[in-house]
Amino acid sequence: MTTPLAVIILAAGKGTRMKSDLHKVLHPIAGRPMLLHLIASASSLFPEKIVVVTGAGREQVEAAVAPLGVATALQAEQLGTGHAVLQAKDALGGFEGDVLILYGDVPLVAAATMQRMLDALHVPQPPAAVVLGFRPDDAAAYGRVIADPEGRIVKMVEFKDATADERAETLCNSGLMAARADDLWRLLAQVGSDNAAGEYYLPDIVMLAGAEGRYASVIETGAEEVAGVNSRAELAAVEAMWQTRRRAEAMADGATLIAPETVWFAHDTRIGRDVVIEPHVVFGPGVAIADRVTIHAFSHIEGATVAEGADIGPYARLRPGAVVGRNARVGNFVEMKKAVLGEGAKANHLTYLGDAEIGAGANIGAGTITCNYDGFFKYKTQIGAGAFIGSNSALVAPVAIGEGAIVAAGSVVTQDVEAGALALVRPPQIAKAGWATRFRAMMAARKAGQ
Repeated sequence: MTTPLAVIILAAGKGTRMKSDLHKVLHPIAGRPMLLHLIASASSLFPEKIVVVTGAGREQVEAAVAPLGVATALQAEQLGTGHAVLQAKDALGGFEGDVLILYGDVPLVAAATMQRMLDALHVPQPPAAVVLGFRPDDAAAYGRVIADPEGRIVKMVEFKDATADERAETLCNSGLMAARADDLWRLLAQVGSDNAAGEYYLPDIVMLAGAEGRYASVIETGAEEVAGVNSRAELAAVEAMWQTRRRAEAMADGATLIAPETVWFAHDTRIGRDVVIEPHVVFGPGVAIADRVTIHAFSHIEGATVAEGADIGPYARLRPGAVVGRNARVGNFVEMKKAVLGEGAKANHLTYLGDAEIGAGANIGAGTITCNYDGFFKYKTQIGAGAFIGSNSALVAPVAIGEGAIVAAGSVVTQDVEAGALALVRPPQIAKAGWATRFRAMMAARKAGQ
């Protein structure tokens, strides 16, 4: 029988070092607020309830988590981590089961690590609590965990209160913890504030459990997984960690990244097999790339779907609502927004396709634009299968170009063009013999007389 699970995420800190009007835990990693990364990982364990403990900037956090059905609890005064966890008790409403305690500014913790913590609660002679430890290159001011070879904790101590010998220990406390609800609330009720900071420390429940004849255990994970974000520099470092891991996953799944360190993924980017991604490609949220697609250098893709065998870029921009069909071609300096480019269709150079539907095999010439906005409303352009749009054409929506039709270069099309027709919308060419020669001579003489 599976033990019920509740998750408490601490997000009450002010985040003053971020120097931002945006709450710290809402700063994005890979296009998603770090708090939502953590909620997504925790949600994969199917908890009965998730409670986010808020403080300063609570309105922003509440607005971010409300659509997910996540509850919040307010820590009005910042009196330490133990005090923060206690604020979630009422929100859990008499919950009985396992409680996982996470931190909103530690976004990279994997669901598998969370599960290991919970599994460690259910061994024979189970501990009162499980602590997640790590060994950083520089232990700095982290709290220390003193444990025996079996992982039973002998002592946990905050750096401020540690002796020189205790500070020499390399196993550090990440702050993440798992405990049964009855143990957690009973032990937290006993935590005092007789320490250097005058705060109620969550780790104190470990020693309190020992005083009851119980024990707490520690399991370890890598330092990168529990990296916290307290500044813009740390945000960038965590972003880099996330991107490095995601690039490795993409290549392991069968994509070729020519220069991996230059490719930037979003949290939900989907990449097929035998996809080739050249240097300096950026994916925003909402992108799905099918198999055997090539994305050339310096392309930016967001909210777009690219079908099998398509060829994108270089310097292409696909904006939300762009759909590129099978074996279609989007060339250099082509921008698409809320537009469908049909199977085998081509837009090779210097083109804007907005609010448009382009049929299979159509050819969109260089410099073509769909004029989709009149300053008040957006309108649609429809281009039929096999149509040919000549270079430097402007298609003023709403307008439809029929199948197989040809629009001559330089045309400004304001009316529908029937299938198979030629649309030629430009003034006749007039050549005045000798005019340019006479003009130059006149202007040269004028300039000489100045």
